[in-house]
Amino acid sequence: MRFRWAIAITAGTIVALAACSSAKTAGPSSPATNHAVSGGTFTILANSSFGVADPAQNYTLQEWQLLIDTHDGLVAFQRVGGVPGTKLVPDLAASLPVPTNGGKTYTFQIRRGIKFSNGQVLKPSDFLTTFERQFTVPGPTTFYSGLIGASACSTKHCDLSKGVVADDANYTLTLNLTTPDPELLDQLALPFAFAVPSGTSMKLTGNTVPPGTGPYKWQSYNPNAQAVLVRNPYFHVWNAAAQPPGYPNQIIEKYGLQVSEEVTEVENGQANEVWDGDQIPSDRLAELNSAKFANQVHVNALTADWYFALNTKRPPFNNVLARQAINYAANRAAYVKIAGGPSLAVPTCQILPPQFPAYTPYCPYTAGTDHTTWTGPDLTKARQLVQQSGTAGTKVVVNGTNDEVGKSLVAQMVADLDAIGYKASSQLLTMSIQYPFIQNSSNAGKWNVAWSAWYQDYPAPSDFLNVLLGCDTIHPNSDASPNIAEYCSPSVQSQIDQARTLGQTNTTAADQLWTKVDHADTDAAPWVDLYNPKQIDLLSSNVHGYQWNPQWYILIDQLWLS
Repeated sequence: MRFRWAIAITAGTIVALAACSSAKTAGPSSPATNHAVSGGTFTILANSSFGVADPAQNYTLQEWQLLIDTHDGLVAFQRVGGVPGTKLVPDLAASLPVPTNGGKTYTFQIRRGIKFSNGQVLKPSDFLTTFERQFTVPGPTTFYSGLIGASACSTKHCDLSKGVVADDANYTLTLNLTTPDPELLDQLALPFAFAVPSGTSMKLTGNTVPPGTGPYKWQSYNPNAQAVLVRNPYFHVWNAAAQPPGYPNQIIEKYGLQVSEEVTEVENGQANEVWDGDQIPSDRLAELNSAKFANQVHVNALTADWYFALNTKRPPFNNVLARQAINYAANRAAYVKIAGGPSLAVPTCQILPPQFPAYTPYCPYTAGTDHTTWTGPDLTKARQLVQQSGTAGTKVVVNGTNDEVGKSLVAQMVADLDAIGYKASSQLLTMSIQYPFIQNSSNAGKWNVAWSAWYQDYPAPSDFLNVLLGCDTIHPNSDASPNIAEYCSPSVQSQIDQARTLGQTNTTAADQLWTKVDHADTDAAPWVDLYNPKQIDLLSSNVHGYQWNPQWYILIDQLWLS
């Protein structure tokens, strides 16, 4: 996804954060359950709410972190920290199915004896309601558009009875696709596919969250005040790897404080967590680096890219030499500084982020001979390529956001372009306008370079390489094209298609091919990759059992209070 939250980092954070690199970074972890204590109220402070709460529509990590505690899907990402947290395990299904019919049919045995938080018994047919609501609410429909019948769905009507075949007598559910999708199980682990009861309204439920099957239920949600989760009296553990019991009796997320006020309340033990989408102000980071807070501050790398897309449909960046030139010239150290310094960002030259399937370090755009790590810009090489491309002196418009960080990023890109012979200028928009503007292909002639960022939907290489740079994700005259560079390499797309097919039977071979795709796309330079961000979490001193899951980040219900 492009964003799970609106990002607002204060430029110059590096001044206060430089020493914070010694803060504890979470690796693979598991709770020390022999010391865990159930009970109490876990309180999260967030600057703002997450909008509409209907799981069929909400596309924010902020609600997803709560929905995984209240709802379940057919499968789930294992509820532990570290890389094991990217492993798929059966949830409401009794096992992970092996696809049949050439990869187009998945049959699930649904567990018996599970109830929703309203007491209604879970049945396979509940999933028909769940998937049809995805189109009538509507929510993001791309993930399940391959189901038979989905192409005819609209907000007025959706019939997926041939694509989602429920047998309530035998407790089986069969999903039939029009074409194979090796990532279907990953997509089924997203909250959009979390089961809701038959009879749930086929329209948007607004601030009312439909019942789920998890250890908690939504007692209330007021986007101007707070969300409250309490115990689900009907919950029992059926697979602890997918849905373990939670420790707090109640989880509350409160809205409206300034982030600096949130920090103070957590430091004082008046609340338990500064929500990990709220960026801690630079003037508070220095104090958090002290020994006093050593066990309360956690730093983790995010599987995400911040980058400038290059418009490959118009000069000068329809020329690969020009695209490579700005990649050589980009001062990634300056971009990292804008992001908050080495504690909050790591420079990168490639599409796939570290600690991601198929990732191997690769950086051809750097001074020196080590092409695995960025060591500095190579302006000599960049200027040579500009001359060879015949594009020197071209006017270049750099598009970005008009917040403090956006202005700084765009200003640095303008300077990098000017330094190698272009005549660059800036075009700044609000965050809410920026992405729709550059997504719309009708605006292709109004910019040459455009800032963007991408955070994983799920841990699969195609979520970056195919979604963002695949030929199939270029949608002319569309307002929702994720391939904003409009880059297409038929030879690379052939490898993408092969890797996706291989992924159904041979993950190792598929990952090897994905690595080649990543490096080929990096060589073709449709982007200027800047950095991979990191996240700082602050918890109160009485919180224990911290785990960082690469998919869901903090596992809230697995924390306990002393």
